Amino acid sequence: MDLPIVVGVDGSEPSLRAVDWAADEAALRGAALRLVYASLWERNEGASLAHDLGRPSQAVMAEDIVDTAERRAHHRQPGIEVTTDVLAEEPEYVLVRESRTALAVVMGCRGRSSMTEALLGSVGVMVAGHAHCPVIVLRGSHDDRARSGARGRIVLGVGEKPTGSAAAVRFAAEEALLRRVPLEAVLAWRRPAHQTTGHPLVVGEPAHQHEQEAGEALAEALREVPADLRVQRRTVEAHARDALLAASREADLLVVGARQRHGHFGLQLGRVAHGVLHHAACPVAVVPECD
Repeated sequence: MDLPIVVGVDGSEPSLRAVDWAADEAALRGAALRLVYASLWERNEGASLAHDLGRPSQAVMAEDIVDTAERRAHHRQPGIEVTTDVLAEEPEYVLVRESRTALAVVMGCRGRSSMTEALLGSVGVMVAGHAHCPVIVLRGSHDDRARSGARGRIVLGVGEKPTGSAAAVRFAAEEALLRRVPLEAVLAWRRPAHQTTGHPLVVGEPAHQHEQEAGEALAEALREVPADLRVQRRTVEAHARDALLAASREADLLVVGARQRHGHFGLQLGRVAHGVLHHAACPVAVVPECD
């Protein structure tokens, strides 16, 4: 079964920008586009809008929001197949369930108002932390226009344990090949806390050793990357979050793996994935890693 690219829409301009981005992605991959509207997203705003138009609130929400998103997708990529669905559930539960049968889930970064901005931000983090497929959150552009290939590179964050980034490596390599752009793989490393740079006995050789080990880990992680893909390997002494945020300024897409962890409130993202979702300067793809 061919899997679709799923987009969560809520009627806001950022969600329509997500439709643009996902339509381009569907065209690249030859995939269908599925637009999903969770009606409880508009539980508060829909009632006042319906009153103004003299129509039932659910009809206003479903017809206007879904139809607008579908027209936008066809205008962006006329050749793709588009389906829509309206589901009377909370958006986070809808999108996590949709992720079981999706190639990827795409979301806008913000909602219509200050209240929905906070809600949609939490929804994005929750979906990325529980999804069964890659989740792409559209960050980095606030003029409501999707851009394809503006900077000409895909950035991949690689963990120090090569096996911990396998799914993210595959996804990033596939994206770079589809877009015909280089893949920049970044692995951040740090020497142990007791090896301070100011002590004469630990300057030089220890740092060189850690950098060498980082280079070896990066090479191992990229071992199965296709030979025809242009790859730029970079190791940097820094916190992983800071290194990836810096790299995101020159990227069309930042890809990170996320090993979902059990916590007091269910599965949760690690610090790096959580940090880039909130602060990256480009769209972020969070790819779940299998144990």
